Amino acid sequence: MREDWLRNDRLPHIYCAGCGNGTIMNCVLEAVDKAGYERDNTVFLSGIGCSSRAPGYIETDSLHTTHGRALAFATGVKMAKPSLNVVVFTGDGDIAAIGGNHFIHACRRNIDLTVVCMNNHIYGMTGGQGSPTTPIGKTSTTTPYGAVEVPFDLVDLAVAAGANYVARWTSYHVTQLTEAVLNGLNTPGFSLIEVRCQCPTSYGRRNKFREPKDYMDFLRSHAVLKEKWERTAKPGEELPAESFLVGEFVRRARPVMGVADET
Repeated sequence: MREDWLRNDRLPHIYCAGCGNGTIMNCVLEAVDKAGYERDNTVFLSGIGCSSRAPGYIETDSLHTTHGRALAFATGVKMAKPSLNVVVFTGDGDIAAIGGNHFIHACRRNIDLTVVCMNNHIYGMTGGQGSPTTPIGKTSTTTPYGAVEVPFDLVDLAVAAGANYVARWTSYHVTQLTEAVLNGLNTPGFSLIEVRCQCPTSYGRRNKFREPKDYMDFLRSHAVLKEKWERTAKPGEELPAESFLVGEFVRRARPVMGVADET
C-alpha cells in the first residue's frame, strides 16, 4: 500500500487485533493507486461503525457522516463536483439497515460512486447487535438464541436495484478483492464491492470463532467461486450449508445518472 495515502498522525488505529477492516483498507488504497487517483481529486465518505472510521486514516478530503447516510452525502458531493472520484466505506448495518433506502435508490439512480461494504454480519462498534446480514442461527446481543430472520444478500439486492458493477470477495482473497475494487473504480455508475470479513471481538467470540484465524479459515473454505459453481453445479443443486458465492456478479453499462456541469 502507498503510505502517502495515510494520515500518520491518526495512527495507531482503533481496530481490534485481527479485525479484517485494515486488510480491506489496504486493498482499496492499492486499487485507488493503480487507478491513478490523486489525493486532491478523491473524496472518501462513510457513515457510522467500525468500517466507517476508515476515511479518517486516509490523506484526502473525507466525510464521516451520520448513521446510514453516507450514500446521501456522497450523492451530494458527486452532484456538486462531478469530476471528483468518490469512494464510500460502509458496513452491513450502516448500508442495509438505517441506510437501506439510500442504498437501493443510489443503485437505481446509478450514481457514479464506488462503495466498499465491510460485511462482518454484526454491529461491531455499537454493542454487538444482529444486523440485516447476520446468518440464521448466529448469535449476537439481540439474538442470544440465534438469528431467525432470513438475512439480506447485498449482492442480489444491488444487482436487482440496478448497480452497474457488483462483486463479492472476502478479507482472505486480497488479490481478487483489490482487482474487484479497481474494476469498480473503472466502471462508470454505481459499484458495490461486498467484502465478507472477520470481527473477532463482537461476532467471532459469540459464534465459536475464538481466534481471527478461525474465521479466516471459514471464509477460505466456504467461499465458492461463482464461475466454477455455474459451470459445475447440477440443475437444482444448492450451495453447501453456510457457503456463499464470490466473484463478479454483474458488469454492465446502464446510463449513469446525469449531473449538472461544474461552474
